[in-house]
Amino acid sequence: MIKSVLITGANSGLGKETARQLALQDQSEKIYLACRNAERAEAAKRSLEQSTGKSIFEIILTDVSNLESVKSAVESLREPVDALVMNAGGMGGRNPGEKTVDGVIQLFAVNVLGHVVLFDELLKANKLIKVALYAGSEAARGVPKMGMKRPNLETSSVDEFASICDGSFFGGKVDPMEAYGPVKYVATMWMSSVARKNQNMRIVTMSPGGTGGTEVMNDLPPFKKFMFKHIGTRLMPMMGLMHKLEVGAKRFVDGLNDESYQSGVFYGSKASVLTGSLIDQSTLFEDLKNEVFQDNANEAIHRFSK
Repeated sequence: MIKSVLITGANSGLGKETARQLALQDQSEKIYLACRNAERAEAAKRSLEQSTGKSIFEIILTDVSNLESVKSAVESLREPVDALVMNAGGMGGRNPGEKTVDGVIQLFAVNVLGHVVLFDELLKANKLIKVALYAGSEAARGVPKMGMKRPNLETSSVDEFASICDGSFFGGKVDPMEAYGPVKYVATMWMSSVARKNQNMRIVTMSPGGTGGTEVMNDLPPFKKFMFKHIGTRLMPMMGLMHKLEVGAKRFVDGLNDESYQSGVFYGSKASVLTGSLIDQSTLFEDLKNEVFQDNANEAIHRFSK
């Protein structure tokens, strides 16, 4: 039974809706909203309290692209949480290929590295008890209808995974639509690796699917953003590529509460769609279950988390 949960990126979109749905469950006692902007976090907290009638929300200010901010957030957590939802992410801001002080591109920092350090620090401090859930994406196994190709790694070595982290894998300028899939793939492999090393808890990668009402595409160049928000959002539901925000968030809620979702597995939509029932994504992309590749990804990430 999940009584307390920490959700990153909780001031809007999937994070906020996940918090809302969890708050409506009788067993929920504390929901931590991990957000980087205090004003938006306060607005989200007020909105959630009004919509749920519950006063169980607490704000933890943290920027997942800043590792010191992540560590400070863990230190500020007064008691352990039952569950962690690693939801924050996106397309890496205006400069997705820009390097951070830790040597990774912004796209990787916000989607992966900050969450890896958050997870590690919570474990180190004995502040995470039952479930860790990462917001995966079918882009990690390729979504042809969305123009997202399957990650094309030659060796899946530690060095090759590290090249995704630091952006050298992509050559010149980083196109977030091309880089997003490989970045999410590295995260998925890391989750499967740590699941084998931490068998006292469930560690699940769960894609919310193609979800409307999120801010994930807000950082795209103006034309691509316009095409997605004003044209894509009308066509995608008809193609099985988008469902409502509430449906995407429910996948996270179910992933936390339903123990039939097994540790180490990446759950997402069936082939050719981003909606509907969930399946083990390794049935579509066999590399996802290669334990050597998983551990290589884990090692590669930790080159940058010192």
